[in-house]
Amino acid sequence: MEITHIGIWVNDLDAMKAFYTHYFKGVSDEKYTNSIKKFESYFITFENGAKLELMHKKSISKDRNKEEQKGIAHIAFSLGSKDEVLLLTEQFRSDGIRIVGEPRTTGDGYFESVVLDVEGNRIELLA
Repeated sequence: MEITHIGIWVNDLDAMKAFYTHYFKGVSDEKYTNSIKKFESYFITFENGAKLELMHKKSISKDRNKEEQKGIAHIAFSLGSKDEVLLLTEQFRSDGIRIVGEPRTTGDGYFESVVLDVEGNRIELLA
């Protein structure tokens, strides 16, 4: 059994698509639009086959005022090495992306940093 994708309700579908395709080299499919339900989405596929479904519907609102809340806590991307974690963390920093966890070795043995995507979702960068 495997998880095929995770869906996230978003406010700005195109900004979120740009974030995940640019920084994580995801490949987006064409935008799906259901005009009756006023629903739009993109599937972003990553190198290992995992997918992220970015979904937007005007009737769904989600204020992200807290860094931590109940629900899905974060998405983790394995970058392959400490150097890659450091490199991407610095790229995020220079691009103005918020770093909420500086690079470090965690108690469970991962080397990681934590950033927030454009809508405040926590992203772990792992080695």
